[in-house]
Amino acid sequence: FYPVLVEQEKNIHLNQDEDIALYGDADKLSKVFSNVIKNAISYSKDHTDINIDVHSTHDDVIIKVINKGKEIPQEKLNRIFENFYRLDSARTSRTGGSGLGLAIAKEIVELHHGSIFASSDKEETVFTITLPKN
Repeated sequence: FYPVLVEQEKNIHLNQDEDIALYGDADKLSKVFSNVIKNAISYSKDHTDINIDVHSTHDDVIIKVINKGKEIPQEKLNRIFENFYRLDSARTSRTGGSGLGLAIAKEIVELHHGSIFASSDKEETVFTITLPKN
């Protein structure tokens, strides 16, 4: 992500608990994180930070990807995990994604018996991924 971050004058900050262990398919989970982080970069305002918070509970690992950008209306929040759905219909596959990234992320998370959802307000958009430790 470095070239895009530099170009848009953005930074990513990772805040995490120590000693977090998560068992799962590393290749598939890396696609989840890649898709969600790409989305955060694409839809955040220039010159802003993207925060990734990783915390552990007794049973789960909770990952939050937080970016500053336009508020996503509730009716669109309910659809962003659908195949081929794009927030901005003006985006093309050259300037944006195919509309599959978040749908793929959701499918992989659910295959790991986890959940993914998004919330948004005027200040920030938060993607929350919850995965069981075992």
